[in-house]
Amino acid sequence: MSDDILERYQQVSQAIRAAAEAAGRAADAVTLVAVSKTHDADTIRPVLEAGQRVFGENKVQEAKAKWPALREDFPDVELRLIGPLQSNKAGEAVALFDVIETVDREKIAREIGKEMAKQDRRPRLYVQVNTGEEPQKAGIAPGEAVAFVERCRSEHGLSIEGLMCIPPANENPGPHFALLEKLAKEAGLSHLSMGMSGDYEAAIGFGATSVRVGSAIFGARDYG
Repeated sequence: MSDDILERYQQVSQAIRAAAEAAGRAADAVTLVAVSKTHDADTIRPVLEAGQRVFGENKVQEAKAKWPALREDFPDVELRLIGPLQSNKAGEAVALFDVIETVDREKIAREIGKEMAKQDRRPRLYVQVNTGEEPQKAGIAPGEAVAFVERCRSEHGLSIEGLMCIPPANENPGPHFALLEKLAKEAGLSHLSMGMSGDYEAAIGFGATSVRVGSAIFGARDYG
């Protein structure tokens, strides 16, 4: 099993470099975020041992259960929260994650700001944009995104690093990636977290600086 995971990890890493070069970008211009949600420490460890250091988790509680022990062996890991954040978990998220990619409403921005001041810890932050304006999906509406980034800076004292999106599953992701790139430019941001297992190469063509790849590395998830 670990051999299969390592082979897929190498294939994804190579595909990212090739897609960056095809887009006229440096081979190392894109960060691979290995999405380890629902996978246990034994599944993750071979990828850590192969040199991967940036990982994405969807849930604060799940990350809290498995990453402190792994970080004892791999202290240079960068952990990113890529799932929706509830305001009552903001303190734990600020303590645990190096990057929070899902700032998407005033209440969350306010709570993160409070916790960062209280803990004197400054995770890097992304605003999640709901590019497809899907009612069931987290993220701020595209028309409000630039103003929201400004309010994060001016009212909540947050330094926003970039934007993140998850395009609708049944649509061509290209227009959504193009929209996120446009909004980032308008907001004066240079980082774009977009592209997952099925479309990360396309996202790189639209300027993604990080791609979130899980099942293409670890295999299908068991949601039990």
